[in-house]
Amino acid sequence: MAIEMGYGLVQDQRMKMAMTPELQQSIQMLQFSNAELITFLYEQYRENPAIELELPIEIDQLEAFFSYLNQRPLYQQPRVSGYVDTDREIELASGSEDTLAGMLEKQIYELNLSKKQARVCYFLIHNLDDKGYLDVDAITICKRLQIEPETLEDCINSLQKLEPVGIGARSLAECLELQLLQFEPVNPLSIQIVKGYLPEIADGRWSKVAKDCGVTEEEVHHAVEEIRRCNPKPGSSYSNRRTQYIFPDVFIEEIDGEWKVYVNESEMPYLRINPQYQQWLSQSHALNHKDLSHLKAWVQSGMMLMKGIAQRKETIVRVAEVILNKQKAFFRQGPQYLIPLTLKEVAFELGLHESTVSRATQHKYVHTPNGIYSFRTFFPGGLSLANGEALATEHIKIKIKQIIEREDKKKPHSDQKIAVQLQQESIQISRRTVAKYREELGFSSSTVRKRLSKST
Repeated sequence: MAIEMGYGLVQDQRMKMAMTPELQQSIQMLQFSNAELITFLYEQYRENPAIELELPIEIDQLEAFFSYLNQRPLYQQPRVSGYVDTDREIELASGSEDTLAGMLEKQIYELNLSKKQARVCYFLIHNLDDKGYLDVDAITICKRLQIEPETLEDCINSLQKLEPVGIGARSLAECLELQLLQFEPVNPLSIQIVKGYLPEIADGRWSKVAKDCGVTEEEVHHAVEEIRRCNPKPGSSYSNRRTQYIFPDVFIEEIDGEWKVYVNESEMPYLRINPQYQQWLSQSHALNHKDLSHLKAWVQSGMMLMKGIAQRKETIVRVAEVILNKQKAFFRQGPQYLIPLTLKEVAFELGLHESTVSRATQHKYVHTPNGIYSFRTFFPGGLSLANGEALATEHIKIKIKQIIEREDKKKPHSDQKIAVQLQQESIQISRRTVAKYREELGFSSSTVRKRLSKST
């Protein structure tokens, strides 16, 4: 039997969601923070003559405010492929001596470098990480800047001569070595240890280090004390980012024994349609088709904007009210009483899509009696209790911290022993999870803590 193929017209009825301009704008505004929304409204005000804004400050002050914001973005833009445009960065950073880059640039300027060397050094400065380390690929830099490996190495050496000592290191060992070489007198054992025995020192295997280096444990102890005087993060005391101010988007507070949720509108302009444009629209018979079309588009755009603002406010308040009901213990007693909560749970209770709740909580902050917190703070992970209830991760970390701080320093608790103690409090947790949380809290293993207690 042959199969016949051909063209034809077929009617097909199906349900399909259309992404209208109104819906796109509502989604966009929902994920804005208050500061971003004010910026957006002001842009719309400048573009749409049918819109009027009643502002908490004068227009000229608002112009100055947004000029300031344009110079100092609210969010730091990420670097592209791990590198930055050196010429542009130098121009922007000029005079910023309070930052690590600005302070290093001033020192580079005082060195007797060729124009080519200075260009490479500026590039390196603006690719240091927050700790002051140089984590870049030498081959890639040489290709990008069209220089020889020897030139790059000379420039790195010049960078590493600057203050603070240890800046521009490519590893922890190199960072510590640069600082140890500045000590008087230089201890060769300290340098030998940072070059080849840092893991052993961290694990408390000092006897092995002493044996391999042909010295006594007392000499190792003295060398370790020298190493401890070094700063493993020489760039951390400087900031490469401008101060970012947080404007809470929502207030949650207790008034006369009743908890209230309201959106922060103290700096929010009030939007309305220009009455003159409404009057012209009512006299549409006197307008030509082109003018009427423009008039309708402007007024409709303003109405869509007003509707989007109202929907945004309603959604944020509804999400905040659910968070308040679910995390009531947090608001009454503090962060240690957070319970696990997911975006999906909040979305289900409100009858919304999970992505809508995600947008409503993105880049937004809540002012609470305990301080200002990101919306995402109220969605922590957690573990189960023996009775089936859930406990937030932060609460468990606080308990682990308390156990370690109260332990006998000469006989510190192992991760397994901490897990057993928590299990006795009906917290179902494994030794591996305890180790993970302990490391996140910044505590060393029991072996290292014991070794440190002996040395102090």
